[in-house]
Amino acid sequence: MRSSTTSSRKRALVALGAIGLAAGAAVALTPAATAAPAALVPALQRDLGLSAEQVHQRVAAENDARALLPTARDAAGAAFGGSWLDGGALVVGVADPGKADAVRATGARPAVVARTAADLDATKTAIDRQAAGGAPTAVTGWYVDAPSNSVVLTVTRGATGADVTSFVDRAKSAGAVRVAETTEAPQLFAGSIVGGNAYYINGSSRCSVGFSVEGGFVTAGHCGTTGSSATGADQSALGTFRGSSFPGNDYAWVASNSSWTPSPTVNGYGNGNVTVGGSSEAGVGQSVCRSGSTTGWHCGTIQATNASVNYPQGTVSGLTKTNACAEPGDSGGSWVSGDQAQGVTSGGSGNCSSGGTTYFQPVNEILSVYGLTLATG
Repeated sequence: MRSSTTSSRKRALVALGAIGLAAGAAVALTPAATAAPAALVPALQRDLGLSAEQVHQRVAAENDARALLPTARDAAGAAFGGSWLDGGALVVGVADPGKADAVRATGARPAVVARTAADLDATKTAIDRQAAGGAPTAVTGWYVDAPSNSVVLTVTRGATGADVTSFVDRAKSAGAVRVAETTEAPQLFAGSIVGGNAYYINGSSRCSVGFSVEGGFVTAGHCGTTGSSATGADQSALGTFRGSSFPGNDYAWVASNSSWTPSPTVNGYGNGNVTVGGSSEAGVGQSVCRSGSTTGWHCGTIQATNASVNYPQGTVSGLTKTNACAEPGDSGGSWVSGDQAQGVTSGGSGNCSSGGTTYFQPVNEILSVYGLTLATG
């Protein structure tokens, strides 16, 4: 049987190899079609309103421009005034008209400008220093804009006040600054704290969010000790463990920073999110579902309450026993019965392939111990 299986695998690999060679031969006949990675084509089509052929043409032109830029920049020398793409062509600004022919000779299109890129960078740096002492919230940002050969300062439309006027006037004194009104209000994309989502402790081990509370979220105590740092799934700073108890108990809470917003939701991993309505405790025999960053969404029933579990690290009491599965990384994740929060994953045995037993730490005890308020919808 083993020999037969091995032979079949070899035949499959040979077949896959043949398919790969055939695909490679077909692509080689149309080099332009390989300009854009296949995974990017649908998104570029959707977001830029292009056909697949236009996507490949655009990316090919961008690749050519990227390769040409160092040579064109060297040709401009100290007169380099920035670069940009226009209609697929690389445009290079030159503050000295005498450098235009040298830039043109490289294949780039020269554009005579008043200021060098170094001049514009110096102006922006001056505004950076100015903002170090604080910038009005109505001033939403500033950046070097090569095509207009200026530094653009964006200000909320209709904004008034002496602080805004003073900041703008000081910025303009630093160089070529153009003010542009905007209706946009930039914010960090760290996003919402959602039950069941992944987070990392001290930049290494991974656990799952339990439930959002005012000011952060609750999770398992064995995930981190008081003072441990937490980062989101995108590795951006999330917060700090303000309290943790393990063994004996298995609960903790993390105070989040201002970049994150607690959300009264639990990730259903493809089954729709659950909005938490409260934390009424479910009893033995009732259904319960668990959300975790390793195995997603799994359900079972409550087998017992107030159970004690003797882990290798020590005994934990007051847990709820279930027949729902879980795996490493699911620790700390959410348990709900209907829309009611039940607890956070502690530990157990088995896995989500063969099934298992999992225990959770009831959430109401965590809320009571730390004086927290559950985020509900």
